[in-house]
Amino acid sequence: MCGRYTLSATPEAIQQAFDLEAVPDGLTPRYNIAPTQAIPIITNESPRMLTFVTWGLIPSWAKDTSMSAKLINARAETLSEKPSFRSAYKYRRCLIPADGFYEWLQDGKAKRPQYIYRRDRALFAFAGLWERWNSPDGSEVLSATIITTEPNATIAPLHHRMAVMLDPSDYRTWLDADAEPAVLQALLRPAPDDLLVYHEVSPAVNNARHDSPDMIEPVKPIEQRPLL
Repeated sequence: MCGRYTLSATPEAIQQAFDLEAVPDGLTPRYNIAPTQAIPIITNESPRMLTFVTWGLIPSWAKDTSMSAKLINARAETLSEKPSFRSAYKYRRCLIPADGFYEWLQDGKAKRPQYIYRRDRALFAFAGLWERWNSPDGSEVLSATIITTEPNATIAPLHHRMAVMLDPSDYRTWLDADAEPAVLQALLRPAPDDLLVYHEVSPAVNNARHDSPDMIEPVKPIEQRPLL
């Protein structure tokens, strides 16, 4: 799964990496993005802009927002089958910009948080789905979920799932409203084994209220951690 991630790059770097026309004023570095918080996405309706939504999908048919916290991730293998996701998979795909994410290494009874990022430290995009939900008071709530797949060799020691990290060459296809289902499904694959590295970070990241640069700082020198 993917339950925490970062987007700490400068607005200028984000704009350039995703070929955006502009970025919103007040876009600040985030080091511990957690479910139910507001996250920026790039939608297939407006692929040149960032749209802020709630992390945790609320299906259009939901009676209230309570499902959101349970739908922060969607399994790639069943997107076209699950009622919560199949409409969004067909019509409302999105990119979710990030520059790293967290998983927890099981060590006996303890879980040690690990910060995972591209070896070249480049920005990337998770494959996501987004949805509109109309509340009883008439307001509209936008929400999104991150798609997961089988882990690659780097992530497998940490978790049995990993978020889909799209190759930049596939961004346009993922957002293409006319893309064939078989083409889309082929994009939902694990990242290459040699793309990612990780290091251990402070357990302070376990608390979503902690959001500062020291969240991603190694608690041990990186050279003492195995880079798989």
